[in-house]
Amino acid sequence: MYYFAGAVIGVMAVAVFSFSNAHFSPEEASKKKTHRIVFQITTPDTSAYRALTRQLNNVLDHWPQARIEVVAHNKGIHLLVKDKTNVPAELTALKKRGVDFYACEFTLRQMNISKADVIAESGYVERGIVHIVERQEEGWAYIKAGF
Repeated sequence: MYYFAGAVIGVMAVAVFSFSNAHFSPEEASKKKTHRIVFQITTPDTSAYRALTRQLNNVLDHWPQARIEVVAHNKGIHLLVKDKTNVPAELTALKKRGVDFYACEFTLRQMNISKADVIAESGYVERGIVHIVERQEEGWAYIKAGF
């Protein structure tokens, strides 16, 4: 009799613990997860800059807690250059939403662009492509921005 009672209690305990998280749909569980995404931008195409800002807002609307970085290098550095970017207000708003922007210092040197010419919302990485690879090795999702 004691064996039977113990078995029933054990089965009930397993049932309670198995279904304790069952009220979350896969979509709700996905929204609770901390998503980490690194975007790479390498084009001087200003329409790609507009598309990127829309994509970033779209992701943040769905996953408000997502950690997002944008790494600009090569000709994409113009996204973060004061007199070249066509989306300065959007970048400021996205920075306020938690997006981190990084200018590649190697590209700045190669293109003879001063850090004083880069928007205030930007941070810096020594080598953009290396930073992206390191993020991927850490498990971050990678998105190539542009067309």
